[in-house]
Amino acid sequence: MAKSEAAAVKDPATKGRLKMIIAIVLGLLLAIGASVGATWFFMHSAQSKPEAAAEAAPVGKQPAIFEPMAPAFVANYNQNGRQRYMQVSITMLARNQADLEALKVHMPVIRNNLVMLFSGQDFATLATPVGQEMLRQKATASVQEVAQKELGKVVIEQLLFTNFVLQ
Repeated sequence: MAKSEAAAVKDPATKGRLKMIIAIVLGLLLAIGASVGATWFFMHSAQSKPEAAAEAAPVGKQPAIFEPMAPAFVANYNQNGRQRYMQVSITMLARNQADLEALKVHMPVIRNNLVMLFSGQDFATLATPVGQEMLRQKATASVQEVAQKELGKVVIEQLLFTNFVLQ
């Protein structure tokens, strides 16, 4: 039996297969290494670009200005034949006081749009955090739309719900 194993090792076909397997394994390792290297290169070059852009920006972001919308919004709607109420206190987040003051002139239109938006909501959706976040984003978009139409720019960065009550 030892003679047959020795003969198999000396067989030229077995040596050729072994060399081919080694070549394939080395090729795969080289491909994996190139992939990792390219990924590392692109990730580091992508991270350095925002830093360069941040250095080029002279001022940066202005400080946040928070302006509450008073009084709180109260909306009612029917849910399966039952009267439901929602109370929402909203604070606007802006970056420019002059633009915020210019937007306050249009507050009746903004409040009307928000009341209509709140009145058309579904109680089951609003009972979930995801539904509340979606409503907040819709409300933000509504105010930004009025600002864009009336002032020519988006003044409000976000609307923040500081109180949210469903009954």
